[in-house]
Amino acid sequence: MTGTTGPAASAGAFPYELVATDLDGTLLRSDGTVSARTREALAAATAAGAAHIVVTGRAVPWTRHILDDLGYEGLAVCGQGGQVYHAGEHRLLTSVTLDRQLAGLALAKIEAEVGPLLLAASRDGLDGEVLVGPGYRTQDGPLPVVPLKDAADLWSAPLNKVYVQHPTLSDDALATVATQVAGGLVGVTMAGAGIVELLPLGLSKATGLSLAARRLGARAADTIAFGDMPNDIPMFAWAARGVAMADAHEELKAVADEVTSSNDEDGIAVVLERLLG
Repeated sequence: MTGTTGPAASAGAFPYELVATDLDGTLLRSDGTVSARTREALAAATAAGAAHIVVTGRAVPWTRHILDDLGYEGLAVCGQGGQVYHAGEHRLLTSVTLDRQLAGLALAKIEAEVGPLLLAASRDGLDGEVLVGPGYRTQDGPLPVVPLKDAADLWSAPLNKVYVQHPTLSDDALATVATQVAGGLVGVTMAGAGIVELLPLGLSKATGLSLAARRLGARAADTIAFGDMPNDIPMFAWAARGVAMADAHEELKAVADEVTSSNDEDGIAVVLERLLG
C-alpha cells in the first residue's frame, strides 16, 4: 500500500477519490496485521485512482512502525487529527499541541466531580514518549511507554493529548462526565477500551483529514471513511460516506451510512470489492 494517488479513474470506475481508514479495530486485525485480501482491495482502489490515507488516534511514534511494515509511503493523520505525517519521508508536516494550562484545569474539574484519575500523556514530536502514571492500565503489546514517577513531569514538555482512566467508572461514563464539566476547555473522545483522551479544543480526526485531503487535492464529497469507535464520528460527518465495522461502538454505528463485517473478517475489503464491481 503506497498511500499515494494512482492513475486517473475512468468514468464509472471506483466512485471515491479518497479512502480513509482507522487503524486499530478497523484496518488492523486483532493480531495487529493487515490481511492479504484487504491489502489487495486497497491496492485495487488506488489503481482505480483513489488515495488511501490512514487516520488514527495513535500519535506518530506509535504509528510509524506499522506504516513502515505495510510499505505505506503516503500521508497519515495521527494523534487524533493533531498530526499530519509523511510516511515515505518520515517527516511530521503539521502538529497541534494541547494547552497544558487548560488541560490541568480540565483535569482538576473532572477530578472534583469523580475523584482521582489515573493518567498518561503523549508528548509531541516524531519521537514523543508516552508517559504512564501509577495505576494507569496499558494494553499488552510492543508499544513503548515511560513510567511517570513525578506528576510534575507530565507537564514538562509539549503534549498531544492526556489519557484518563477512572478506578471504577466505565469509559463511556468517564467520557460523558469529562465532556460535561470540562468540554469548554478541552476536547474529549473515546478511542478504544480504556482510552479516554483530552485533546486540544476543537481537534478531531476530521481536522487532520481535511488538511491531508487538501494536500492530496481530494474533497470531503469524494471520501469514504472506515472506523470503529466514537473518535471516528467527526470523520464520518466530514466524509461523504461512513462505514462502521461490525463490532464498532454503538455511537458510531448510529451515525454510519453502512455497517460492514468486522476487522477480523475483512470488513474494509468487503465494501471496496463491491464498489470496485
